[in-house]
Amino acid sequence: MRLALSIGAPDLLTDAKARKTRPGDKPVSDSAVRGLYLFSSAATGSGKWILRFFSPETGKRRDMGLGNYPSVSIKEARVAAFQARKAIESGEDPIEQRNRRMASVANAAAIPSFADAARNVHADLADGFRNKKHIDQWINTLELYVIPMIGTKPVNELRAGDFAACLRPIWLKKPETASRVKQRCDAVMTWCAALGQIVASPVGVVDRLLPKQPGKRERVEHQPALPWRKLPEFFRGVLHHGSTTMSKEMLEVLILTAARSGEVRQMTWGEVDLVENIWTVPAIRMKAKVSHRVPLSPRVVALLGKRISDGRDHSSLVFPSRKNTPISDMTLTKFLRDHNIPSDTPERCATAHGFRSSFRDWASEHGYPRDVAERALAHTVKNTTEAAYHRTDLLDQRREMMLAWESFALGLG
Repeated sequence: MRLALSIGAPDLLTDAKARKTRPGDKPVSDSAVRGLYLFSSAATGSGKWILRFFSPETGKRRDMGLGNYPSVSIKEARVAAFQARKAIESGEDPIEQRNRRMASVANAAAIPSFADAARNVHADLADGFRNKKHIDQWINTLELYVIPMIGTKPVNELRAGDFAACLRPIWLKKPETASRVKQRCDAVMTWCAALGQIVASPVGVVDRLLPKQPGKRERVEHQPALPWRKLPEFFRGVLHHGSTTMSKEMLEVLILTAARSGEVRQMTWGEVDLVENIWTVPAIRMKAKVSHRVPLSPRVVALLGKRISDGRDHSSLVFPSRKNTPISDMTLTKFLRDHNIPSDTPERCATAHGFRSSFRDWASEHGYPRDVAERALAHTVKNTTEAAYHRTDLLDQRREMMLAWESFALGLG
């Protein structure tokens, strides 16, 4: 096949001929490239470039549009036709070749950057989180440790080494955080794989590019806790000293129920039964997604009764902020820091969550059964077989234990 341009051929198309093209004229052949024609259009001196060829892929004749004259000049049409003929000579259909190229460009435009993908996944997952704090933590860790380094890269260009580079600074210093960040990166990339934007997530092999982390037992980060023997002193010298504040009342309820901070801060009056003296925390607000009954000791009942009688609206939250929203977790943290409450962790103040550890240590020291103490903390039974048969929440036994815990904390016994 002769592909060279036939300069000087007798039927070579010129601009003079092309400008004379009128509507309805027969297609004008250009001998420069075999199969190149100018088809007339609705206006004199204008037309459409068509390359006619037999497809080496389908074996059928095809017409390939190369643009409109005079927007596409004769020279430009010949160059385009010549390139198409080269593709035909090599066994490719130039129309299919062009379609594949356009599809590739469109697909590339549809591939998101890691930052965009992460934010889309976060939006999809948001409804499944327990509270806004956990929703924010999920994306904030990626915004802090990953997105500044690889956020602008398309997800189909990311490799395991890219994620390893993001995780390396915190891999040994903050192993728990690093593990969570790795899981979240994997969730983002798996989501992209499900949409066909990548073949598979590369995050699973990141561990092989990083040093071995300390074992889980070695890296457990305990919340700084007030040693249980100092609890009566804390009640006497801090919680019951001076004027009463909402922070003091919340901490007292939190300690005497061994509840989590979020459970107390979001407690509503609809959950509290002051006749049976039971607080039922709904499953949606529990870590294990199982509703939890909490026996209320006399001091807690008195505190709640006082809040009912103080003349304010109690239709919703027990401890509302001025905007009638749950009080920030930092309120309790600030209270403990302002009073410099000591903990079992050197150079760190006690935390609100740490009082659960104080209670657990007290329960062990005083011989309470492990199952009773663990159920007071709303910890799930890890053995699935045992959990399937053990369905009681041991409320009565826990009530006796919480009465003793209250007596100890108040310095009564």
